[in-house]
Formats: sequence, C-alpha cells, structure tokens
Amino acid sequence: MEMFTGKHIAATQLIRWIARLWSVASILIILLLCVGEGVHYTGPMQWLGFLFYPVGISIGMILAWRRECLGGGITVACLVVFYMIHLATAGVLPRGWGWLVLAAPGFLFLLCGFRRDKASKSLQQTAAG
Repeated sequence: MEMFTGKHIAATQLIRWIARLWSVASILIILLLCVGEGVHYTGPMQWLGFLFYPVGISIGMILAWRRECLGGGITVACLVVFYMIHLATAGVLPRGWGWLVLAAPGFLFLLCGFRRDKASKSLQQTAAG
C-alpha cells in the first residue's frame, strides 16, 4: 500500500494552482483571439468545431475549478473531438502547438483529480484496515 505524504499533497496542490492559473490565462487568450480575429465560420461543421474549441474547452476548465476530473475530462474530450472534426473537414490535423498549450490545463486538472482520488482511497483503506 502506498502512503501519501505531505510532499504528495503539496505537489498536488502545486499542480492544481498551476492548472488554475494556466486555465485563466488560456481562457483570456481564447477570448482575445475570438474578439480580435472575429469568428468567421461558414459551415455547420465549422460551427460544431467552434462549439468544442474554444467553447467546450473553456467550459471544461471553468468546471474543473470545482470538479477537477469532470472539468478536465470535458476539456480533453472537447480537444479530441475538435481534432477529429478538423481532420474530417480539412483532411489534416490542426497545425501548431497552440491548440494543445491552450487546452493543457485540462490534462493537469485530470492529473490532480486522479492524485486526489488515489490519496483519498488510500486513506480510506488505511482507516478501514
């Protein structure tokens, strides 16, 4: 059985706050890009892609502040669906690393949620046994 120390808890807290701050920065950058560049989508598949990225990932990151696994899962799922829609419509994956960087807090929120759940289960087993 793995024991969770103060270092584990502190590392999880650090990851959580990095994810939170990064998510705020990502959402602000996404909003600035949408306002600055405008939204120029013409077809239903482009609107569907817009629904998943940036709308879906932003909603996921906001939810992750309270429910890390749920919000992180929504963020990552929306990113994957966006990539699939882009591949289906354009024939290639989106270029550049910016798409992943802006959605990266979703992965960190998932990591925090899994670390928290694992520590919680370990504490429950220790208390029961």
